[in-house]
Amino acid sequence: MVTLLQVDPSAVASGINNVWVLVVSFLIFFMQPGFALLESGQVRAKNVGNVLMKNMSDWFLGVLIYFVVGSGVVSVIGALTSGGSVAGAFAYISDPTAWIGWLFGAVFAMTAATIVSGAVAERMNFKAYVIFTIMMTAFIYPVVVGFTWGGGLLSSSGFIGAALGAGYLDFAGATVVHMCGGIAGLVAAKLVGARKGRYDEDGNSQAIPGHSMLLAVLGTFILAFGWYGFNVGTQATILAVADDGSLTFMGAALGRVALVTTLGMGAGGAMAMVTSAYYQGKPDPLWTANGLLAGLVAVTGAVPHVTWWGGALLGGLGGFLVLPAFRFTVDTLQVDDVCGVFAVHGVAGAVGTALIPVFAVGGFAANQFALQIIGVAVIALWTIAASAVVLVALDSLVGLRVSEKEETEGLDEGEHGVAVYPEFVPNETREGTVATDGGDVRTDGGVSVAETEVNDDE
Repeated sequence: MVTLLQVDPSAVASGINNVWVLVVSFLIFFMQPGFALLESGQVRAKNVGNVLMKNMSDWFLGVLIYFVVGSGVVSVIGALTSGGSVAGAFAYISDPTAWIGWLFGAVFAMTAATIVSGAVAERMNFKAYVIFTIMMTAFIYPVVVGFTWGGGLLSSSGFIGAALGAGYLDFAGATVVHMCGGIAGLVAAKLVGARKGRYDEDGNSQAIPGHSMLLAVLGTFILAFGWYGFNVGTQATILAVADDGSLTFMGAALGRVALVTTLGMGAGGAMAMVTSAYYQGKPDPLWTANGLLAGLVAVTGAVPHVTWWGGALLGGLGGFLVLPAFRFTVDTLQVDDVCGVFAVHGVAGAVGTALIPVFAVGGFAANQFALQIIGVAVIALWTIAASAVVLVALDSLVGLRVSEKEETEGLDEGEHGVAVYPEFVPNETREGTVATDGGDVRTDGGVSVAETEVNDDE
């Protein structure tokens, strides 16, 4: 006689859902090398090592700080801005059952911090950047999460959300993560100043091309791949327990999130390609890549809330805005945002999240639309103020910018004493080649020489 094993459906659902959260957390972590490649490709070769060091620092310092401080700050701010209690805010540190959820929150925090790196590339003091990363993951970003996902100010139980009878909608962090990082990067880029040669004596911007479009586009694809963890992974419940005790697969919810993510990505890339062709005469691969990412940012807060066609329109709008938003940042605001993080993450995140009620599955709601606008403004104002205070303090304590000599030599040498491309060394003979004109260093870190192959027989 065979006895069937009796299993608690709730235990099965909880176990599978937790494994799912772990897997997507690992996938989101894989976005970190995507950011590293994207940013590295858009800077000159002499600064690649510095970009890589900043991206690594974001991760290994950020997870430590977010565990000890940041995650607890989320709960404190959530309670203080909703009338709740702060008791137990840091209980997760000693509670193993909370650690999976903590990791899921941590990979989002690291994304917000890493975005800043692309805006301040090629001239920010590494020490100042590291301290800013610590403050970003300990305080600036956690306060935003406390306002929203932490049940605070903008949530349905928070002071503003309750007054409007709604809760702020940002499913996977279009504003909470991306706009926060993009605006922090904008403020940092403004305060650290433009790179040498970025503007002429009349204030006109001058292009400083990155050293590898290949790396930038490969990084874009890695980020897009990881974004499925970002968006689809936030649909953390894949098995639910019905009232009769049966297990239900949440296929429709997962399908909507996956579809809207994909359509937003596609529409963003397509619109950026068309827009770059209109502005520049030919479709630009780098702007197309940035538009693809902007499309993803635009739908990140919206994926479970909007129709599929609404998601496509939001993604397309994000991709369309990238190039004009970048030109506004660089030409009008006179901010040297190297990787266009404000256009990609800030503008697309704000617009996509504000317009969620316009394309909502359940129809338009005026109170929800009002809360979305207010929420975007609150997050933006907090991020601007907090980032500015931290950066001004850092400027007086350690200095935000490297010396002119270090900037000219490259931050790889000046800040870290390394050469990512050791073959790009001026006035030296390299194995297999001879520099025939003295080997002057080009602006991209290469060597502006006519090289001739050295025959092994010579």
